[in-house]
Amino acid sequence: MLGAKTVVWLVCLAPAAWLVWLGFHGGLGANPVEFVTHTTGDWTLRLVLVTLAITPLRRLFKAPRFTRFRRLIGLFAFFYGCLHFLTWFVLDKSFDLTEMWKDVLKRPFITVGFLGFVLMIPLAVTSTAGWIRRLGGKNWQRLHRLIYVTGIAGVVHYYWLVKSDVRLPVMYGVILAVLLGARLVQSRRSASAARAAL
Repeated sequence: MLGAKTVVWLVCLAPAAWLVWLGFHGGLGANPVEFVTHTTGDWTLRLVLVTLAITPLRRLFKAPRFTRFRRLIGLFAFFYGCLHFLTWFVLDKSFDLTEMWKDVLKRPFITVGFLGFVLMIPLAVTSTAGWIRRLGGKNWQRLHRLIYVTGIAGVVHYYWLVKSDVRLPVMYGVILAVLLGARLVQSRRSASAARAAL
């Protein structure tokens, strides 16, 4: 029987495997680069939201075991973020750094998307237990709050990209707002409890 982490691995790899399968069977549509770019971007944002959902779900269902999946899902979010960036940089911009920087500086939806991706890099690098020890628990937690900014940047990037049919980015934005709101409520409750204990 498959373990829980193996199942999470397989579920997270499924979108990439699906893209590969479509690529070999002519299923990427009339504009394959655009299709792959959008698909990898969608899965980056979805997995960022799943990562953010783990702590509220752990508290809601009193299931601390959920926490063990957070790092794995967060790393898969970074994996799809890398695929999203590389599809744009390699297949769309053909390794042209000058064109890439022009897009980053002149097109707001790319600027905010690039910011979100860059902020994911230190989160991925410091995701190991060794980095938690080096930074110390509190510093590590402060650094990893960058995922909030990454989530916001991802939603804004998507919203500015689609322009007309904004239903999906708005839905993701609502989910993100609920998740961040849950954290804010919990933070205030913890602060109130700490003051009451003094």
